[in-house]
Amino acid sequence: MTVPDYQSLMLPLLKVLEDGEEHSLHEVIETLADQFELNDEDRRELLPSGRQAKFNNRVGWARTYLKKAGLLESTGRGKFRIKDRGLAVLKENPPEINVKFLEQFPEFLEFRDGASKEVNNDLEGDAADKTKTPEEILETSYQDLRRDLAQDLLDRIMGCSPDFFEKLVVDLLVSMGYGGSRKDAGEAVGRSGDGGIDGIIKEDKLGLDAVYIQAKRWEGTVGRPTVQAFAGSLMGNRAGKGVLITTSQFTKDAKDYVKTIQQPKIVLIDGGRLAQFMIDHDIGVADVATYRVKKVDLDYFGEE
Repeated sequence: MTVPDYQSLMLPLLKVLEDGEEHSLHEVIETLADQFELNDEDRRELLPSGRQAKFNNRVGWARTYLKKAGLLESTGRGKFRIKDRGLAVLKENPPEINVKFLEQFPEFLEFRDGASKEVNNDLEGDAADKTKTPEEILETSYQDLRRDLAQDLLDRIMGCSPDFFEKLVVDLLVSMGYGGSRKDAGEAVGRSGDGGIDGIIKEDKLGLDAVYIQAKRWEGTVGRPTVQAFAGSLMGNRAGKGVLITTSQFTKDAKDYVKTIQQPKIVLIDGGRLAQFMIDHDIGVADVATYRVKKVDLDYFGEE
């Protein structure tokens, strides 16, 4: 089953609290997951950031909205219970509770007006589909910006000279912790190709092991023959590890081939993955803005 959106969780959540008892967020999450018959895969589905389960996040936001409308109240560390207003709402037996329903309560309107109307209108637009939590909207927007940036990076790489691409690979590998010093890595990767090998770099700063590199700005899809030839070059050099970097993509056969061989160990980095590594390690990109999302530190309020 698809994970329900946070507005669809509001009424079921309030009904769980109908007994007037104190409930923990964890308890409510488990109860609602059972009610919606979510399987393990549904419960483990993560937000785009990969840091929190999507269902848990949506239950949390449903609780926040109900609290801001005065239908429930916090009673301690992660615990809450229904208020008289919430009980009165349930007595009306509404078919559903959503953001529009909550707008009848002045406290909720005050909460919504706390942010700029422009931002709120953006969050309520068609792009958000009115099913995503504010956190999901933020993360989805971030992933969209990151995807556009990655494509822009690839477009620029394809327009650069081979020498610049070589420098880019060196900068990236060093920033990822390979190659020892930048000078060592530059000399290793910068040497002329030898039987399909563009360079050899240290796996660590001590040089306890070596990684063989082949990096090319292919425009067409890279197939199994190219990967197989690289594997042959590695075996010819008695190398145990290799990285094959391309600005394009690898075919399914190429990927499957790498999975079937145990030695040498080969890692394939296609254009998309290359661009993501560049973003993660600040190669060819610059910060435009930084947004820090914070939450209440429950440890600080330990007396609760």
